[in-house]
Amino acid sequence: MEEELKCPVCGSLFREPIILPCSHNVCLPCARTIAVQTPESEQPDSESAAGGGGGDHADKLSLHSETDSGYGSYTPSLKSPNGVRVLPLVPAPPGAAAAPRGAGPAGSSLTCPQCHRSASLDQRGLRGFQRNRLLEAIVQRYQQGRAAAAAKCQLCDRSPPEPAAVLCEQCEVLYCAACQLRCHPARGPFAKHRLAPPPAHPGAPGGGGDGGGGKGAGGGRKPPTCAEHDLENYSMYCVSCRSPVCYQCLEEGRHAKHDVKALGAMWKQHKAQLSQALNGVSDKAKEAKEFLVQLKNLLQQIQENGLDYEACLVAQCDALVDALTRQKAKLLTKVTKEREHKLKVVWDQINHCTLKLRQSTGLMEYCLEVIKENDPSGFLQISDALIKRVQVSQEQWVKGALEPKVSAEFDLTLDSEPLLQSIHQLDFIQMKFPVSVPPVPLLQLEKCCTRNNSVTLAWRMPPLTHNPVEGYILELDDGDGGQFREVYVGKETLCTIDGLHFNSTYNARVKAFNSSGVGPYSKTVILQTSDADSSRTQPLLIQSCLSFSPSTVAWFTFDPSSAHRDIVLSNDNQTATCNSYDDRVVLGTAAFSKGVHYWELHVDRYDNHPDPAFGIARINVVKDMMLGKDDKAWAMYVDNNRSWFMHCNSHTNRTEGGVSKGATVGVLLDLNKHNLTFYINGQQQGPPAFENIEGVFMPALSLNRNVQVTLHTGLEVPQSVKQPKQPSN
Repeated sequence: MEEELKCPVCGSLFREPIILPCSHNVCLPCARTIAVQTPESEQPDSESAAGGGGGDHADKLSLHSETDSGYGSYTPSLKSPNGVRVLPLVPAPPGAAAAPRGAGPAGSSLTCPQCHRSASLDQRGLRGFQRNRLLEAIVQRYQQGRAAAAAKCQLCDRSPPEPAAVLCEQCEVLYCAACQLRCHPARGPFAKHRLAPPPAHPGAPGGGGDGGGGKGAGGGRKPPTCAEHDLENYSMYCVSCRSPVCYQCLEEGRHAKHDVKALGAMWKQHKAQLSQALNGVSDKAKEAKEFLVQLKNLLQQIQENGLDYEACLVAQCDALVDALTRQKAKLLTKVTKEREHKLKVVWDQINHCTLKLRQSTGLMEYCLEVIKENDPSGFLQISDALIKRVQVSQEQWVKGALEPKVSAEFDLTLDSEPLLQSIHQLDFIQMKFPVSVPPVPLLQLEKCCTRNNSVTLAWRMPPLTHNPVEGYILELDDGDGGQFREVYVGKETLCTIDGLHFNSTYNARVKAFNSSGVGPYSKTVILQTSDADSSRTQPLLIQSCLSFSPSTVAWFTFDPSSAHRDIVLSNDNQTATCNSYDDRVVLGTAAFSKGVHYWELHVDRYDNHPDPAFGIARINVVKDMMLGKDDKAWAMYVDNNRSWFMHCNSHTNRTEGGVSKGATVGVLLDLNKHNLTFYINGQQQGPPAFENIEGVFMPALSLNRNVQVTLHTGLEVPQSVKQPKQPSN
């Protein structure tokens, strides 16, 4: 409210405010400084200026814009502390009679500093403008309230300070009673100081909270008197002049033809209009506050969405960098192999050439010594043999023998230009309709489980999926090989179905949909509910363990969450390799407690004769050494010639026949017979590897950087196999 109580000229609180014809207010002292004298050509004639006892007050004010006044274009302008442009006072011509204080010279005008409308002054000068007593009273109350708030003891160490009790006029310090006794005693040099009451405030004696006589506003304040008739109070309101008038003004006929109404009635009417207008402003202010809250929430949402998109972008770029790093490692391995091959060939050629050169040099030195001998008979005895040896030695240096078998250049060319162009063109895509149907959802088998007569399934969309997904459809058969039926439609990616039959096998699948249609089905997963007699007493061993029937086909992948950090997974977690030369372990996403299960591992790469190990393990198996070296794993490790079974670091049943690039290793886990069998290229490798195994097992594999393996699941159990290889003695 303080801005409403400041004069637009001086920037301070109003002092004796007057109301200009444009309804704006200005201090009376400031009005004197901005009043300007009108040129004689624009002054009204003396008759019209002098006449006027019964003339209308409105007829004596000429309102026009600043540009029309003749002074807007050449009168220099200043700015008040409030930033409002005002017109300075133009000095009167020499010899002009000084006007009485507050009257203003005849023919002067006053320009409003806010709307820049000009008003001519009559003979009364500034006294012709009404004084805004209401605004003056509000300013007085505001000043007293501010003074009351500031009237605190200036020496108190309390928070907040105590109210001031006295003011020392010599020290100019406010004291509370306690501080006055302690810091300003009435003796010594302070005895001559004069202590006065603190500044007046509302409610204090003589304070006068209403700016009048100390009583409530409008109650005990003395009613304002007419500016023309000091002894008359305002009793009527002239609507035409928009000013209150007294009874004597009406008697003189100044407002004879004007619309004059009772002052009280117009007061109530204008109060009602102001209240109604305030209600409209209040509603708009409420809407503005709500809009500000909305904008602040929008700021927070923009910040959060920006962080989410940054995280997504970083993750996608990191995935690209990781893929490029893995491919870089593969290419470096190829370069290393090519370099080692070339170096080996050159060193072999160096050794061979050095040997032949040494032999030839020795033969030449021997022949020279033989030629030096003068015994013809002795020479002829060995000359034939020497001639043949020299000819044979000469024939060894055939054409091409003194040429390098390999060149220093590497016949490897990496065309990175298409990928570099793709990286440079990498940008955000704009989703435009129509869009394609969603891709196939991926079942998260590590989160799927069965418990009693309920099943829980979880799924997710493949990474870097750009097509929008509006929801998913989960289908389940009747547990007896019947048709699929919809059991869930929605946006969630986890669903639990209760009330199924005990000891039954169910097939489940899921698909996604959007505005363009329904996408393809996922792979079908088969889950079996528990037996009715054991469901109440025997919960599932592991919540994430899948309980399969004897003919169940299990789908699973390698588990990135539990794999050693050196393991590198790709191809939707179906292909595994390693960054280390040491053996590292990776597990499957499924755990088996019963049933018969078969899966295969295809050897994609096999360099430098490593020893990968294939088998099963507990979930807490040691992952930084070869599979089977601790008591949590049962495995077969194999090189390019033979294989061994290993458990607790015990090596048994060495069997001839190894693996190479393109080989396939099969693992058959029969939890009905409690044994484990291995196959290489469809042929059983030795006898059943391990027997009498019980518990919960997970598919497992250990390998180093010289091997790459791809997992194949969902395979039927082999019905007929070749005769097993016999272990070596």
